[in-house]
Amino acid sequence: MSAAPQLVVHRDKELMAQAAAARLITKIVDAQAARGSASVVLTGGRNGNGLLAALNASPARDAIDWGRLDLWWGDERFLPEGDPERNYTQAKEALLDAVPLDPARVHAMPASDGPHGNDADAAAEAYAAELAAAAGPEDHGDVPTFDILMLGVGPDTHVASLFPELPAVRETERTVVGVHGAPKPPPTRVSLTLPAIRAAREVWLLAAGEDKAKAAAIALSGTGEIQAPAAGAYGRSRTLWLLDAAAASQLPSELYPPSVA
Repeated sequence: MSAAPQLVVHRDKELMAQAAAARLITKIVDAQAARGSASVVLTGGRNGNGLLAALNASPARDAIDWGRLDLWWGDERFLPEGDPERNYTQAKEALLDAVPLDPARVHAMPASDGPHGNDADAAAEAYAAELAAAAGPEDHGDVPTFDILMLGVGPDTHVASLFPELPAVRETERTVVGVHGAPKPPPTRVSLTLPAIRAAREVWLLAAGEDKAKAAAIALSGTGEIQAPAAGAYGRSRTLWLLDAAAASQLPSELYPPSVA
């Protein structure tokens, strides 16, 4: 297991998004300087999209060599191409359509009207094969060593589309799975598994809002990953929780001491 998670708490979700975007720009630029390219795994949801919108608005965004950036997704709602609820559709609107990415390096998860039809398990296998093809001899198994992998934390502690107690969170062999019967709509999804998530150099968990406070406290309190999937999401070299004050409000004082007025 990686080192203990680090916590950064911001005053509100807007500041959190702007600071996380600035942090991401720096990490991508550093990785490109060190290795020639960078790889990032995006997350959907309000916090993931808020970060992308803040990155789009940042004057520093042009420091990134967008043509040398690989983008992957942690999960996807298994819906038709262009559906407004798809994470890929939302990411395009928030950032991707505004920057000069190499289309061959933008690895969207398959849609439900794609080559695999409405077979989420076949779509998951195809994405797993795409990840394996991108992995090099220096990587640890069947996925590339992502520079940054971002995850939104759900109020129930789910990350990607790994929900508490469901089969996907128990998966130890496959890197990508179809998810069926998800407790929030849509019920069918495609998701990275915890072993694939843990291939990343750094895993960033994003949580903002009072509705995330209990989830953050549970996941950071030593609860097992089957009951609290966010507890099982950690990086090889660093695990970073990026929170706003509301999401941090229920953390035990040994993790996040209250400020002294």
